Amino acid sequence: MKISSQNWLSLLQKNKLIAVIRSQQKDLSLQMAKAVAEGGVNLIEITWNSDRASETISQLRDELPSCAIGTGTLLNLKQQKQAIASGAQFLFTPHTDIAMIAKAGDIPIIPGALSPTEIVTAWNAGASCVKVFPVQAVGGASYIKSLQAPLGHIPLIPTGGVTVDNAKEFLSAGAIAVGLSRELFPQQLVDAGDWEAIALRCQTLLRQL
Repeated sequence: MKISSQNWLSLLQKNKLIAVIRSQQKDLSLQMAKAVAEGGVNLIEITWNSDRASETISQLRDELPSCAIGTGTLLNLKQQKQAIASGAQFLFTPHTDIAMIAKAGDIPIIPGALSPTEIVTAWNAGASCVKVFPVQAVGGASYIKSLQAPLGHIPLIPTGGVTVDNAKEFLSAGAIAVGLSRELFPQQLVDAGDWEAIALRCQTLLRQL
């Protein structure tokens, strides 16, 4: 799947949900990714601070060809360069770094921002869309809604406080998509290796969205 900054937005509109995987065991990352893919999630982010993230991304690109495999928690240009080399198809950062946005080239980059000033700065610098993080700290879905009047032209992806129960609320408030991490992977299901239950959880959430 070739993803450019141009078709990234239509992918988001179609899929609505990004599964964010952070694990200190590579095998676990792979299992989690396959479980959400089985549940119909096509956008999967492996955070760069996961165990052997670059290997995981490369392997998932081969094993899940119908999914877009990206990365997140990129903090600097060096990490971003490594992530692109490993085959990451989209890039998330927790902050807004103008140099990183400029160097992403045609790969969608979604910087993190919180205030209206940060959001507009990221967008004007060439971000593919903007991650509003941590959204729960500033009012959750109501914050996304209040940004719509002045900043409705900027596609926003809230993360950090989005749950299975409130995800739909964020989309109704104007978000183009949502990112969920631990919420998709309840610890007891991961510990039990109940990947079927996680796939089912994703299916149910996608139906709601």
